[in-house]
Amino acid sequence: CLMPFLFATDVPIETEVPVEDVKPFESSYEALPKALPILLEGSVENFDPVARAKSLVKTLPRKWCGTYKSFDKGSEFDVILTFSRVTAIGQIVDLQGEIQIGSMKTFIQGNLNARSDQLELIPEAENTIFGIAAGGSFIGLQGFNLTGWSSSGFKDSGGEMKLIKSCENLISKAPAIRTVW
Repeated sequence: CLMPFLFATDVPIETEVPVEDVKPFESSYEALPKALPILLEGSVENFDPVARAKSLVKTLPRKWCGTYKSFDKGSEFDVILTFSRVTAIGQIVDLQGEIQIGSMKTFIQGNLNARSDQLELIPEAENTIFGIAAGGSFIGLQGFNLTGWSSSGFKDSGGEMKLIKSCENLISKAPAIRTVW
Protein backbone atom coordinates (compact mmCIF):
# COMPACT_ATOMS: atom_id res chain seq x y z
CA CYS A 1 0.00 0.00 0.00
CA LEU A 2 1.45 3.33 -1.03
CA MET A 3 0.81 6.36 1.02
CA PRO A 4 0.46 9.36 -1.30
CA PHE A 5 1.11 11.92 1.38
CA LEU A 6 4.05 10.22 3.02
CA PHE A 7 6.25 13.30 2.96
CA ALA A 8 3.56 15.84 3.65
CA THR A 9 3.89 17.68 6.91
CA ASP A 10 1.30 19.55 8.75
CA VAL A 11 2.07 23.24 8.33
CA PRO A 12 -0.50 25.64 9.60
CA ILE A 13 -1.79 28.11 7.03
CA GLU A 14 -1.06 31.05 9.28
CA THR A 15 2.70 30.36 9.19
CA GLU A 16 4.69 33.41 8.10
CA VAL A 17 8.08 33.41 6.45
CA PRO A 18 10.62 35.39 8.40
CA VAL A 19 11.46 38.73 6.72
CA GLU A 20 15.22 38.37 7.12
CA ASP A 21 15.25 35.33 4.76
CA VAL A 22 13.76 37.30 1.83
CA LYS A 23 16.38 39.13 -0.25
CA PRO A 24 15.28 42.41 -1.74
CA PHE A 25 15.52 42.81 -5.53
CA GLU A 26 18.18 45.50 -5.31
CA SER A 27 20.66 43.34 -3.45
CA SER A 28 20.37 40.47 -5.94
CA TYR A 29 20.65 42.95 -8.83
CA GLU A 30 23.85 44.38 -7.42
CA ALA A 31 25.41 40.93 -7.46
CA LEU A 32 25.12 40.73 -11.27
CA PRO A 33 28.18 41.71 -13.34
CA LYS A 34 28.02 45.22 -14.69
CA ALA A 35 28.07 45.82 -18.44
CA LEU A 36 29.67 48.90 -19.88
CA PRO A 37 27.78 50.78 -22.60
CA ILE A 38 28.97 50.26 -26.16
CA LEU A 39 30.04 53.45 -27.86
CA LEU A 40 29.99 53.45 -31.65
CA GLU A 41 32.08 55.89 -33.54
CA GLY A 42 30.55 57.02 -36.78
CA SER A 43 27.32 55.79 -38.28
CA VAL A 44 26.20 52.19 -38.44
CA GLU A 45 24.49 52.80 -41.77
CA ASN A 46 25.79 55.46 -44.10
CA PHE A 47 23.49 54.63 -47.03
CA ASP A 48 20.95 57.34 -47.82
CA PRO A 49 18.10 55.93 -49.95
CA VAL A 50 16.52 59.37 -50.42
CA ALA A 51 19.75 60.73 -51.91
CA ARG A 52 20.04 57.61 -54.10
CA ALA A 53 16.48 58.11 -55.38
CA LYS A 54 17.35 61.68 -56.36
CA SER A 55 20.50 60.44 -58.08
CA LEU A 56 18.54 57.75 -59.96
CA VAL A 57 16.19 60.40 -61.33
CA LYS A 58 19.20 61.98 -63.05
CA THR A 59 21.08 58.83 -64.09
CA LEU A 60 18.39 56.22 -64.82
CA PRO A 61 18.24 55.46 -68.55
CA ARG A 62 14.96 56.55 -70.09
CA LYS A 63 14.96 53.74 -72.65
CA TRP A 64 15.40 50.02 -71.99
CA CYS A 65 15.28 47.17 -74.47
CA GLY A 66 15.07 43.43 -74.14
CA THR A 67 12.77 40.45 -74.50
CA TYR A 68 9.66 39.03 -72.88
CA LYS A 69 9.17 35.26 -72.81
CA SER A 70 5.91 33.65 -71.74
CA PHE A 71 6.28 30.58 -69.49
CA ASP A 72 3.27 28.68 -70.82
CA LYS A 73 3.56 29.41 -74.56
CA GLY A 74 7.31 29.82 -74.78
CA SER A 75 6.96 32.59 -77.34
CA GLU A 76 9.47 35.43 -77.15
CA PHE A 77 8.82 39.08 -78.04
CA ASP A 78 11.03 42.15 -78.28
CA VAL A 79 10.40 44.77 -75.60
CA ILE A 80 11.07 48.51 -75.63
CA LEU A 81 10.43 50.33 -72.35
CA THR A 82 10.50 54.13 -72.49
CA PHE A 83 10.04 56.42 -69.51
CA SER A 84 8.60 59.86 -70.12
CA ARG A 85 8.52 60.88 -66.44
CA VAL A 86 10.85 59.82 -63.60
CA THR A 87 10.30 61.43 -60.19
CA ALA A 88 11.77 60.87 -56.73
CA ILE A 89 9.28 60.59 -53.86
CA GLY A 90 11.31 59.94 -50.73
CA GLN A 91 13.22 56.70 -51.33
CA ILE A 92 10.84 55.66 -54.14
CA VAL A 93 11.42 56.51 -57.80
CA ASP A 94 8.06 56.96 -59.54
CA LEU A 95 8.16 55.80 -63.18
CA GLN A 96 5.70 56.57 -65.97
CA GLY A 97 6.00 55.84 -69.65
CA GLU A 98 5.23 53.36 -72.37
CA ILE A 99 6.03 49.72 -73.00
CA GLN A 100 6.05 48.05 -76.40
CA ILE A 101 5.88 44.26 -76.42
CA GLY A 102 6.14 42.93 -79.94
CA SER A 103 3.96 45.25 -81.99
CA MET A 104 1.60 46.21 -79.13
CA LYS A 105 2.05 49.37 -77.03
CA THR A 106 0.52 50.48 -73.75
CA PHE A 107 1.15 53.00 -71.00
CA ILE A 108 3.03 51.78 -67.94
CA GLN A 109 3.57 53.11 -64.46
CA GLY A 110 5.71 51.81 -61.67
CA ASN A 111 7.95 52.25 -58.67
CA LEU A 112 11.59 51.53 -57.99
CA ASN A 113 12.68 51.36 -54.34
CA ALA A 114 16.08 53.04 -54.05
CA ARG A 115 16.92 51.14 -50.85
CA SER A 116 16.14 47.60 -51.97
CA ASP A 117 16.15 47.86 -55.81
CA GLN A 118 12.69 46.27 -55.88
CA LEU A 119 10.77 47.22 -58.99
CA GLU A 120 7.10 47.03 -59.87
CA LEU A 121 5.80 47.98 -63.32
CA ILE A 122 2.07 47.94 -64.02
CA PRO A 123 0.87 48.02 -67.64
CA GLU A 124 -2.32 50.01 -68.09
CA ALA A 125 -3.59 47.81 -70.91
CA GLU A 126 -7.28 47.04 -70.98
CA ASN A 127 -6.83 44.15 -73.40
CA THR A 128 -4.48 41.20 -73.20
CA ILE A 129 -1.10 41.78 -74.87
CA PHE A 130 0.59 38.46 -75.69
CA GLY A 131 -0.57 36.81 -72.46
CA ILE A 132 -0.14 39.93 -70.34
CA ALA A 133 -3.62 40.65 -69.00
CA ALA A 134 -4.90 43.70 -67.14
CA GLY A 135 -4.38 43.60 -63.38
CA GLY A 136 -0.95 41.97 -63.36
CA SER A 137 2.47 43.52 -62.91
CA PHE A 138 6.14 43.03 -63.65
CA ILE A 139 8.10 42.46 -60.42
CA GLY A 140 11.87 42.84 -60.26
CA LEU A 141 13.91 42.07 -57.16
CA GLN A 142 17.15 43.34 -58.71
CA GLY A 143 15.94 46.44 -60.47
CA PHE A 144 15.52 46.14 -64.23
CA ASN A 145 17.91 43.20 -64.75
CA LEU A 146 15.30 40.44 -64.59
CA THR A 147 11.62 40.98 -63.99
CA GLY A 148 8.89 38.41 -63.77
CA TRP A 149 5.30 38.80 -64.91
CA SER A 150 2.90 38.23 -62.02
CA SER A 151 -0.55 37.67 -63.44
CA SER A 152 -3.78 38.70 -61.78
CA GLY A 153 -5.38 35.31 -62.49
CA PHE A 154 -4.52 31.66 -62.09
CA LYS A 155 -4.85 30.79 -65.80
CA ASP A 156 -1.68 32.64 -66.81
CA SER A 157 1.57 31.09 -65.59
CA GLY A 158 3.48 34.34 -66.12
CA GLY A 159 6.72 35.05 -67.91
CA GLU A 160 10.02 36.86 -67.67
CA MET A 161 11.30 40.10 -69.09
CA LYS A 162 15.03 40.69 -69.52
CA LEU A 163 16.05 44.29 -70.09
CA ILE A 164 19.35 46.05 -70.75
CA LYS A 165 20.20 49.75 -70.62
CA SER A 166 21.37 50.09 -74.20
CA CYS A 167 19.05 49.66 -77.15
CA GLU A 168 21.62 50.29 -79.87
CA ASN A 169 22.15 46.65 -80.87
CA LEU A 170 18.60 45.47 -80.22
CA ILE A 171 16.44 47.90 -82.15
CA SER A 172 16.15 46.61 -85.66
CA LYS A 173 17.12 49.03 -88.37
CA ALA A 174 15.69 49.03 -91.83
CA PRO A 175 17.68 46.72 -94.06
CA ALA A 176 19.94 48.32 -96.63
CA ILE A 177 18.49 48.29 -100.13
CA ARG A 178 20.77 46.63 -102.61
CA THR A 179 20.56 47.40 -106.23
CA VAL A 180 20.57 44.70 -108.82
CA TRP A 181 22.79 46.51 -111.33
